[in-house]
Amino acid sequence: MKKIIYTSLILIAGLQSCKKNVNWVADDYKTPGVSYEVPSGAYVADNNFKIVAYYAEANEPDSIADEKYKMITHLHYAFAYPNSDGTIKALTKPANFAKVMKKAKDNGVKRAISFSGTETIYSAIAADPILRSKLVKNIIKMALENDLDGIDIDWEYPRSNLSNDITYEAFMKELSVGLHKYHKYLSAAVTAGVYAGGVKDGINKAAIGATDFVNLMAYDGAGWSGDSNHSSYKLAEDVLNVWLNEKGLPKEKAVLGFPAYGKDTGSPAKSMTYRNLLIKGASPDQNSFTADGVLYYYNGVPLVKSKAILAKTRANGMMVWEFYQDTNGANSLLKAANDALGRTY
Repeated sequence: MKKIIYTSLILIAGLQSCKKNVNWVADDYKTPGVSYEVPSGAYVADNNFKIVAYYAEANEPDSIADEKYKMITHLHYAFAYPNSDGTIKALTKPANFAKVMKKAKDNGVKRAISFSGTETIYSAIAADPILRSKLVKNIIKMALENDLDGIDIDWEYPRSNLSNDITYEAFMKELSVGLHKYHKYLSAAVTAGVYAGGVKDGINKAAIGATDFVNLMAYDGAGWSGDSNHSSYKLAEDVLNVWLNEKGLPKEKAVLGFPAYGKDTGSPAKSMTYRNLLIKGASPDQNSFTADGVLYYYNGVPLVKSKAILAKTRANGMMVWEFYQDTNGANSLLKAANDALGRTY
C-alpha cells in the first residue's frame, strides 16, 4: 500500500512539473499563499504624468481625507529599512501600512514601499556583491508578498568620493532587473543636486537608466537659490536644470518634489506641517508665517500651482512630502496641484 501511495505522489509531482507557461522563482524565494508567477510579455514602463505622495508611517492615516487618494497616482509608504546583513526590518506600524495600502488600492493608486536607512549600511551592502544580491532578493520578495506595484529607494546619499556612484549603479541595476521581471517599477528619491560635491555626483546616468522615474527632493534648501524659502520656485527651476541638463535625467522620468511643511532658516532648522501652520493662522495664499515666535517659510497654494505648471512643462510628475502633512479640504496643496494641472478627482 505504501508503495502505491509513493508511486502516486511521484506521478502527481511529475504532472505538476509539466505545467506550461508558468515560471516560478527558486523554492527558497517562496512564501506560502503568495503567487510568484512571472507575468507574460515584456515589461513596459508607465510614462504617464505622476503625482506621488509619500506617507510617513508615524502619522495617523485616519486623518487623511479619502478624497485625497483620488488626487494622487502613486503612494509610497515610508519607510522600510535594511539590516546590515541584507535582511529587512519589520515595519514599525503594520496596521497603518494595511490601512493606507487598502485605501490606495481601492482608489486605483499604485503602491510602493520606500526604503531608507543609514548611509553606512547602504554603502557596505552595495559594495558587497553577496549582500547586495541578498538585499535585492529580499526587497523583491517583500514587493511580491505585499502585492506592491513597485519599490522606491531613498538612500541619502550615495557619494562619489566613497565610490558609491559605482556601487549604487550596481545595486539599482540588479534591483531594476529583478523588479521588472515581475512587472514592478523602481523609483528613487534623490538629492536636489544644486551644490557641487560627492553627493551631487553620487548618482550617474547608468543608475538613472535603471529607474522608472526619479523623485527630485527640491526642498530643505534655504539659501541655495538666493531665497529664504527652503523650497522656492527658483530652487525648483535650478533642480530641474541640474537633473535634466547636467545629469541627463530624461524628462519623462523627472518628478518634481514639493513640501507640505514649513521651515525656518535656523541651524538646526525648525519645521511645522502645512496643516498645523494653517491651524496656527497661516494663509494658504502666502509662503511665510510667524508661529510661536518662529518665522516659517512654506509653499502656499499659488506657489504649488506655479510649480505644477513648471512640472507639466519641464518634467513628468509632482511629488509631495508628506501625504498627512498636507491639509484636507479646499486649501489642500495636492488639490492645488491637481487644479492647476486640470486633473479631475
